[in-house]
Amino acid sequence: MKFDDKVVIVTGAGSGIGAATARAFSEAGASVVLADVDQQELDDIAGKLPRDRTLTIRTDVSRADDVDAMVKAAVDRFGGLDVIFNNAGILVEGPVDKTSLDDWNRIVAVNLTGVFLGSKAALPHLRERKGCIVNTASVSGLGGDLEMAAYDTVKGGVANLTRAMAIDHGRAGVRVNAVCPSLTRTGMTEDMQDDEATVKAFLDRIPLGRIGEPEDIAKVVLFLASDYAGFVTGVNLPVDGGVTASNGQPLFENA
Repeated sequence: MKFDDKVVIVTGAGSGIGAATARAFSEAGASVVLADVDQQELDDIAGKLPRDRTLTIRTDVSRADDVDAMVKAAVDRFGGLDVIFNNAGILVEGPVDKTSLDDWNRIVAVNLTGVFLGSKAALPHLRERKGCIVNTASVSGLGGDLEMAAYDTVKGGVANLTRAMAIDHGRAGVRVNAVCPSLTRTGMTEDMQDDEATVKAFLDRIPLGRIGEPEDIAKVVLFLASDYAGFVTGVNLPVDGGVTASNGQPLFENA
């Protein structure tokens, strides 16, 4: 999959899935705009990428003016836009009765409104180049989790926003898809990874028997953004080691 002469924006590019995907697009020849709220993390990632094809911009995806400036910077620097990967996100855990209104509003603003704002700002430029949108949803947007009410809600919103945008913008040549990871080895899930019982519980549900790596997700993002997926739109694609293949019954003996 080659992305020579393509321009790509990656939000949440300072770490985890975003950083891995920014590197993968760059290695495939794209000019990449890395956006994140943490400028130091952006600089660390960008310092290892080709200077002439890399731009960083500090962006809070919950702020419309930041997102508009991000897209403008991409177009001004590289002459257009072919792909936006709406990946930035945060985690809020807990059931509804233990989730504060501030935390609820914060995760909605970043994880859901951020996808809306990024897509809205990018769409005029994507129409010009028959480009595409890839979002980070989650298996938590395809089914519920224990004590993850706010996170499940916003990821479900991303999944259905993906479908809605695919319908709305397909005739303009813009494809819209989402990746749906299960537990992935990123900074956001560090607490889960550090708990042996939690890791075992996850591995008992993952047929491939391992936690996902950011690079696993990045490869699928590149596929969805590539010409190989030219007839694929409106898909929320699980990248989950087989978690969603299960009907919920025990997967392994003594599990």
